[in-house]
This record gives sequence, structure tokens and C-alpha cells, in this order.
Amino acid sequence: MKRVLIITYYWPPSGGSGVQRWLKASKYLPQYGWEPVIYTPLNPDVNSTDDSLMADIGADTKVIKRKITEPYKFYKILSGKKKGEKIEANIISSEGGGFLKRLSMHIRGNWFIPDPRCWWIKPSVRFLSKLIKEGERFDAVVSTGPPHSMHLIADALHKKFNIPHLADFRDPWTKIFYFKHLGLSASSLKKHQALERRILNNASKVVVVSDKMKEEFSTGEYAEFAPKVEVITNGFDPDDFSTEKRPVLKKIKERIDRECEGKFVIVHTGLLPKSADPDLLWPVLGKMVKENADFASRLKIVTMGQTDGCVAEEIKAAGLESYYTQYGYVPHLESIGWQMRANVLLLPLRKEKESAAILTGKFYEYIACKGEIFAFGPVNGDLGKILKETGRGKMAEFDDAIAIESIMRDFAARCLPSTENKAVERFSRVQTTEQLAKLLDEISK
Repeated sequence: MKRVLIITYYWPPSGGSGVQRWLKASKYLPQYGWEPVIYTPLNPDVNSTDDSLMADIGADTKVIKRKITEPYKFYKILSGKKKGEKIEANIISSEGGGFLKRLSMHIRGNWFIPDPRCWWIKPSVRFLSKLIKEGERFDAVVSTGPPHSMHLIADALHKKFNIPHLADFRDPWTKIFYFKHLGLSASSLKKHQALERRILNNASKVVVVSDKMKEEFSTGEYAEFAPKVEVITNGFDPDDFSTEKRPVLKKIKERIDRECEGKFVIVHTGLLPKSADPDLLWPVLGKMVKENADFASRLKIVTMGQTDGCVAEEIKAAGLESYYTQYGYVPHLESIGWQMRANVLLLPLRKEKESAAILTGKFYEYIACKGEIFAFGPVNGDLGKILKETGRGKMAEFDDAIAIESIMRDFAARCLPSTENKAVERFSRVQTTEQLAKLLDEISK
């Protein structure tokens, strides 16, 4: 069996979306002839933890953890956070903030290139080089970013030992939505661009998660890299939705079903920042509640994960406070249980033009459920396209009040669709991992 070294910042017990892609890939790679070896930080500064994800790590999967030093303690000093207090996800945004926040963003963008995990690059290269010299065999190395420092570790090993390198971009680098908010100097921007081009140039293959990301990495100034860029989407793990394989899920689902009996349930799971708030939806629901007593008696709105305070304020202003529950971060299977029960699954992208290229990992979990997906963002982007292909929901622009009301009323008036949808089967983690294994086979010949 061939061996692949997977360099990832996110790994259980870290929670959140960043861990899912390669946790699931490592689970299924052995059935395609690849033994995964994970290299990840011992003490990452992550926003959430989820011990339930440990169950997906294969008994024979080798996990190598090394201490990482990160500069987030300086950010905490600047932002007034206490020692041990978690940093909120996606602190980089255009959403206001005082002088200290702007200063911290400037320091992050200009002092720590490509990201605050850059101090881990050289120690990791030394440590992994020693392992290889002592006899560890790797037929390929995978790096997944962000953080893009992981790519630089893999690139160094690729050049030093001629190990084929597959660079996996879960999100863009210089074209990600928050890049323009970093306050980069001209020299810092050039450094980011040069590092990005280095990875695109040196990697044996480059993997992205959407068609528009492929277009960004293979046209215009990046046209020379087109032959090596491949799309492998995120996906859903069928095991996560099986009450037979996940007995805990069965209990969770039964509890949620009892709580929501007879209810019309609208659910959002994961990060919901101000820049993704579907603010025109709440007045629509408030209007529907006032007009229809039956709808009012059935409505239940649930969010879980980090939710910006503006959401609760707008829900209250729309007269929906008594219909709303916010749970904060919950274990992954709890989130799955709510997704499975939902009548409507909210999927707002960011109010940024770059969102046209975004296909969140959450989308693929949503399509494995019965509920209708109600997405917000560029309707002609990748998400709008795939919703049409699968027939799993509708999408509206954030500022299109007429479309938002029309879609919401349509969802409220009809029953749940069937899960028998052949169009979504290609997004199973089993099939996406098979695609990854084929690429690894190709570069390791």
C-alpha cells in the first residue's frame, strides 16, 4: 500500500468545517490503496473542539503531532481578550471595528506571511526531513489550506526529496473575500502573490473545490497552471446520516423530532457573521406570522455555531424572538440531527463578490437531508449552478426582497422533497475520495 503524508492544521479534536475534508478522505483512502499519515499541530489555536470527530480516525491511521507557536496571544492583548479565551472565527472582515482591531489586521497581513502559522514552517520541514532520512517512506505529500503555510511545508519536502505534491485549496489564497481587507503594503502583496505562484508552479497537482476557483487558478495571469488544476468538491459522509452506524445520532434525532413535532423548522448551522446575515428574510417571516395563525403556531427558527449578535437583534425587531433558539457550538452529530429535521436549511454566503466561487462544506451536508436549501448570494455563481443541477433548493440575492418572500412562501406551502435524488450521490465522501486517490496514483507513478 502506498503512503501519503497529509499536512493539515485542522484535525480532531478541532471542530468546525476545516477539519472535515481530510478527516473524511483519510477515512476512505485505505480502500483505494493509500495509507494516510497525518501531520498536524499538537496545540492549535482553534475556535471550537469536537471530541465526537475522533470516531472517524481509523485505528491504523498514524497521526504525528508537533507543538506550534502562534502569535495569537499578541492579538488577544490588542483586542482585550483574556488568556485562554477563544478567538472568534473569521476575525478578518470589513465589519467595522476600532483602532486595535484594524491594527491587529494590519499586523496579521503584513507581519505574518502567508498567515499566523508561518512560524511552524521551518521547524516542521526540519522535523519531517529527519523522519524521511531515518526511513519514513511517503509516495506523495498533500497540503491543505488555508492556512497556506501548510503548502509551504509540503513544497519544501517536495523540492528536497522529490516527493510528488498535491496542493489542496479549500479556499482561495489572494482571491479570498477577506484578502482585500488585510491592509497589505505593496511589498506584502507581492510576497503573497509570489508564494501563491510558487505553490501553483511547483505542485504536481492543484486541487480546488469549485469550478470558479478552477477558473481563477487557471486563466489570465494563471493560465500556465491550467493543465494541473483539478476540481474535487467537498461532500457528505453517508455514515454521518445513518442512525444504524451512528447510534448516538438515532437518540439525537428522536429527541429533536419530539421537540419539533408539528413544527415548520428553519435551521442554520455553523458560522453566521454579520456579512452573511440574510437580513431581509426576518421581516418576511414576521409578516407571514402576523398574516397566518397556523404558520405562527408551527414556526421554529434555530441557529447553532457562532452567530453574530445582529441576527438575534433583527429577529427580535421582526417580532420573532419567541420563535428563535440559538445554541452556540454543538457537536457535529447534533448539528447533523438538526439538519435532518429541518424543513428549510439556510445557506447564506458572504455579501462579497468573491462569494460566486464559494461552495461551503456545509452545502454538501445539507443536500444529504430532506429539507429545502434556501441560499443567499450571487445566483449565477457556483452555488446557484449546483442548486439548479441537483434541484435541492432555491437561491436569492441578499437585496432581492421580492424573490426572498416568494421563495419563503413557496417553501412554507409544500411538503418536504424526497431524498431519492441521484444527482447528489456524486458528492458522497466515498466518491470524492476515490477521485483524490486517482490523482495521487497519477502523480506518484
